[in-house]
Amino acid sequence: MISPLAYVNPEAKLGRDVTVEPFAYIDRDVEIEDGCTVMAHASVLAGTRMGKNNRVFQGAVLGAVPQDFRFRGAETFLRIGDDNIFRENVVINRATNAGNSTVIGNGNFVLEGVHISHGSRVGDNCVFGYGTKIAGDCIIESCAIFSTSVILDQGCRVGRLSMIQGGCHANRDVPPYIIAARHPISYYAVNTVVLKQEGFSDEMLAHIAQAYSLIYQCNTSVEDAMIRIREQIPPDEAIDVILEFIRESRRGIIKYK
Repeated sequence: MISPLAYVNPEAKLGRDVTVEPFAYIDRDVEIEDGCTVMAHASVLAGTRMGKNNRVFQGAVLGAVPQDFRFRGAETFLRIGDDNIFRENVVINRATNAGNSTVIGNGNFVLEGVHISHGSRVGDNCVFGYGTKIAGDCIIESCAIFSTSVILDQGCRVGRLSMIQGGCHANRDVPPYIIAARHPISYYAVNTVVLKQEGFSDEMLAHIAQAYSLIYQCNTSVEDAMIRIREQIPPDEAIDVILEFIRESRRGIIKYK
């Protein structure tokens, strides 16, 4: 399953049924588990730990040296779960600081030209549209969707089951369950279609919509809105997720236009 025209470093560890196509490059200190495919002209570089059944398309570079002035050659890692797809010319950097990792979870679909930078952490089942750029130390929660050419600034966080529309530039945190759109980026709506597909009931959707109405449309502070949410909306797991996300936000959440 390994082409004689590929380069596989003798120190690399490959599992069963791994396919390495012609002109692919597998560096030293790489671990690739069962069932993965590394296509022609793709590179998997030192420090990469890849789970099972991942597909790496032509020209992708996984485990690239961080594009970070703080990097001084420390041993760092890129840790990838199972069942991910990395399309053509994707670049993912390993972390900057010694012992740290860039982390990609399971079942993510990373389209052509996406760049995920040093130290970022991606959950499960996310979609990254063409040409999307994720700066360093970002946190992407599970089932987030990025449309085409989204830019996410350093240290931002994107909540679960949220969507960022094409061409947006996010310099603050994007809360869970919403659609973010416009220039500058702002709250647009609750991500209703996707939430219904994920099994959210009409009652839960109504609670989420009411919470974001209090946050974005009542001309009050976020802190006051959080108090009103506790007072006015029945206890609900989705509401807890929203409130916890806002409490933990370091950059503040996107605004409402």
